Amino acid sequence: MKFHQKPNTFVSHVHLIVEQLERSLSFYQGVLGFQILDRTESSVSLTLNGKDALVTLEQPADVLPKEPRRSGLYHYAVLLPDRKELAKVIQHFIDIKYPLQGISDHLVSEALYLADPDGNGVEIYVDRPSESWEWIGEQVSMATEHVDLRSLLSEANGEKFTGLPSDTIMGHIHLHVSDLVKAAEFYLNGLGFKVVYQISNQALFISSGGYHHHIGLNIWNGKGVQAPSRNSVGLKYYTIVFADEITRVSAIKNLELLGYHVHDYTAVDPSGNHILLTVSMD
Repeated sequence: MKFHQKPNTFVSHVHLIVEQLERSLSFYQGVLGFQILDRTESSVSLTLNGKDALVTLEQPADVLPKEPRRSGLYHYAVLLPDRKELAKVIQHFIDIKYPLQGISDHLVSEALYLADPDGNGVEIYVDRPSESWEWIGEQVSMATEHVDLRSLLSEANGEKFTGLPSDTIMGHIHLHVSDLVKAAEFYLNGLGFKVVYQISNQALFISSGGYHHHIGLNIWNGKGVQAPSRNSVGLKYYTIVFADEITRVSAIKNLELLGYHVHDYTAVDPSGNHILLTVSMD
């Protein structure tokens, strides 16, 4: 969890548009164990620790269905405190027969993939100790391999899932973008992240403070894809946290020098992904 606090820059929250708020709540509360932090007629902020919103769900009056092959959310990823919790989550999904998209060993982490009722991608993962990550220069070694599921499930030691634990945090976000070069300019030269892993000319993984990635960027929906329509199901915006006001102001100035406009601390990347730029309260 040290990579998600000062002096690092990290992702803390996602705001999603959904078609049916009550249907989504049945999943986020009933399946994952989130609690309601705040509610309006059209939106709900969800928490696990009772004070910080990790996910906000919104059903606009003129909501549109999820549009295929657009920029936007590939998945957001919640980070569990330990491997036992991941084992409990996986066993829970097996027990309730919830459809999964995959379980992978990424060398730096082990992860479970699924989608919420609207098709918004969700990753639930646990990091391996950072001391065990292999670095070649400034590049971290990652892969997608099979998980030893029997070994992993044994970690639960018979304990049942009662909801995601209160010390679960937002670990990272992975986005579909329209152009990797333009995205790199925005996120590296503008916001100050560094590339730590790359998949040919298809995907970049970027971070601060030596994490394996706070943000993933890919063109797997196609190069030059359009941004989704306003109020279509998917990502409305996500939140980046800077260590202090000086760091945030510097990032905003860098973005403006690159020709990007920042209004009310909200920036829009070259692919139309909206980002709220905040400052750590710790």
